[in-house]
Amino acid sequence: MTAAAHTAPLDAGPAPRTAELGTVAARFAERTEQARRLPDEVVEALRAAGFARHLVPARWGGTEGTFGTLLRAVAEVGESCASTAWNAAVHAILGRMVSHLPEPGRQEIWGGGPDELFAGSIAPSGAVTQADGGHRLSGRWAFASGVDHASWTLLGAMAPGPEYRFFMVPRTHYRILDTWANVGLCGTGSNAVVLDDVFVPDHLSFPQAELMNGAGAQEAARTRVPFKLVNGLTFVAPVLGAARGALRSSAARLAAKTEITGKPARANPAVHTALARAGAEIDAAQLLLERAAEAADSGTAGAFERVRSPRDFAFAAELLGGAVDRLFRIGGARSQTASDPVQRAWRDVNCAVGHAVLQFGSVAGAFTTHLMDGVPKDV
Repeated sequence: MTAAAHTAPLDAGPAPRTAELGTVAARFAERTEQARRLPDEVVEALRAAGFARHLVPARWGGTEGTFGTLLRAVAEVGESCASTAWNAAVHAILGRMVSHLPEPGRQEIWGGGPDELFAGSIAPSGAVTQADGGHRLSGRWAFASGVDHASWTLLGAMAPGPEYRFFMVPRTHYRILDTWANVGLCGTGSNAVVLDDVFVPDHLSFPQAELMNGAGAQEAARTRVPFKLVNGLTFVAPVLGAARGALRSSAARLAAKTEITGKPARANPAVHTALARAGAEIDAAQLLLERAAEAADSGTAGAFERVRSPRDFAFAAELLGGAVDRLFRIGGARSQTASDPVQRAWRDVNCAVGHAVLQFGSVAGAFTTHLMDGVPKDV
């Protein structure tokens, strides 16, 4: 863990309870990989930790917490298990997203409490037709992380118009396909769902534009944050934790390792360089992410922050990917054994930083256009 890992502003607000979840996640990490989903014991610890309720408005019993607090909590869990941290972040951010549902929809999903776990597959897919009082959905939606233990799933689709909309669908209305067999983030259970002519009433749907602009949600300041200010945070926060865990594991092994020369690895300048550079990259990434979270929590972020934060999420992902690659290489053959935590972090991090939201080339144009013209592009 780096020195800056637990610094927090005084007004950070209530935090998810990470200590017990981190312990359980570490204990079940290998089983999580083998099962390709979180074991029930981890799911219940995640629910009890308060991630699902973290961004839920207080009116519905939620914590109405900050993004800075969420960043630190997800990263802390990620030191033990990146798959658990990924799902924790997804469940948390979906609580923010579905705050845009109309009042009857929020009553339906949170009337029984704020700890329901939601999954999501928000890239537009499937087919949508207009119906009296709502829409009918058919098709297949991929990569719904945590869907096996979710009670609802938020799906993105193009409705007639065309209009990009989100639809909240209860577990009883879709089938889950066992499709997730990834090389990294193995335990996220990011399976596909299938719907066959399912009716979704208007109160369980909202336009994607409201989410992106922060419009429509009236109950909590953090549901009114434009989504580009926080979207990438969901996917890079677990990476920060995984990288910190890899640094800690690497340092512990190298401190006790004897090299083929018979000399201690800790006497090798290359080892010191790799550990120091990886640590600096991780700390630099964390500083970028903390600034982005602070901007989102401030309530005053403007056009510049809306293009800077996605840039910073993507650049932080590159820094963290580079750090873990460096640790994996300096560890030699021992880092490549199937049970080694560094190789698991290496696989998890490289898969996570491949997410579309974290591609630097995709976000650079909006930032540089603003920089050159003072006008944000597509924000």
